Amino acid sequence: MARNYLKKAKLFPASDSTDVRDTVQNILNDIEMRGDAAALEYAAKFDRYEGNIKLTRAEIDAAIALVPEQLKQDIRFAHDNVRRFAEAQKSTLKDVELEIVPGLVAGQKTIPVRTAGCYIPGGRYSHIASAIMTVTTAKVAGCENIIACSPPRPGVGIAPAIVFAADLCGADTILALGGVQGIAAMAFGLFDLPKADILVGPGNQFVAEAKRILFGRVGIDMFAGPTDSLILADGKADPEIVAADLVGQAEHGYNSPVWLVTDSDPLARKVLDLVPQLIAALPELNGKNAEAAWRDYAEVIICADREEMAATADDYAPEHLTVQAGDLDWWLGRLKCYGSLFLGEETTVAFGDKASGPNHVLPTSKAANYTGGLSVHKYMKIVTWQRATVEGSKPIAEATARISRLEGMEGHARTADIRLKKYFPDETFNLTVAEGAGA
Repeated sequence: MARNYLKKAKLFPASDSTDVRDTVQNILNDIEMRGDAAALEYAAKFDRYEGNIKLTRAEIDAAIALVPEQLKQDIRFAHDNVRRFAEAQKSTLKDVELEIVPGLVAGQKTIPVRTAGCYIPGGRYSHIASAIMTVTTAKVAGCENIIACSPPRPGVGIAPAIVFAADLCGADTILALGGVQGIAAMAFGLFDLPKADILVGPGNQFVAEAKRILFGRVGIDMFAGPTDSLILADGKADPEIVAADLVGQAEHGYNSPVWLVTDSDPLARKVLDLVPQLIAALPELNGKNAEAAWRDYAEVIICADREEMAATADDYAPEHLTVQAGDLDWWLGRLKCYGSLFLGEETTVAFGDKASGPNHVLPTSKAANYTGGLSVHKYMKIVTWQRATVEGSKPIAEATARISRLEGMEGHARTADIRLKKYFPDETFNLTVAEGAGA
């Protein structure tokens, strides 16, 4: 594959987990040992916040009163879209019942986890949309307890719009805690709350590492690194829109890679000219993030044709994948590795990030090779069951006994033997494997 790099990344994105692992592990150990008191100390130290941790109804209502009505309407609009999409996803999960052999019936049930812990970033940017994405899907799934946790601002608390969104979407409890202490509070069941069965939501490298360490004790949505985005554009794409979309995603952070893959050299060079101008026009913080991300992590790649472009996208397995090229149905059918796909210039990653319906908590760092993003399914356990009549158990018991003995698992075999002896006392069964056979 002859890819031509007009711009090559100087660095490669990483979650930096090795740099923060010891710090995060020590904090988790301390909070697990000392409980609420330790979490409060870390809140004072890292969040510089000494207010109430578990918001009361009065505090929630006071925060909601501060949110402008237009913003409330926008949040309601986004919530409705995300809710309806999650409901459609849930409808694809069905309970199943099947007669495997005559007299033996097996089935599948879908059961939501009991308690979901939803982390909502509130540091560099107030992620209102993350409240919508995480809490709404947990509510649609049917979780009994939903805990929303977000970093408070010194002397202020959680951003009012985040409080409104979390409450609207169905959070049963809202915690003013950030970082590792917030994750620990949900995982360990602090502040008289039930322990979370699953932890979801984006966060910085400390939040990501806390989830990584706790995985196994609790479920998580995914191992998350810096957000990344790739655009596939042909020669008819609008270079200004392509450039704006690249910059819009680069502002996430200094290590958020963005990639342009195209079969048009003129388009690529025009985008290379436009991006620095658009970055310079951003507010200071956003501009610094986008400038660093573009300088160190961005790539612009020229391919021979659309098949090579698609293959390149699959190799990168981006979190967000945008297609601004002709024949969108071809791309939809061809592309295989992405977190979420945006077809045509009429939609963009920011739509998915904020309001269009599909979830914005997505796999990063090439995890799209093996998983999708957060959905109502992440909160659901698919479990199985079976039951049998006496006659239905007969052939299963015979096969089980012989297979178990071949494996050397005599105790297993005897659980089958005892049933055959009880149910069919007048019959003789061959429950051993011929000599010479081996596993």
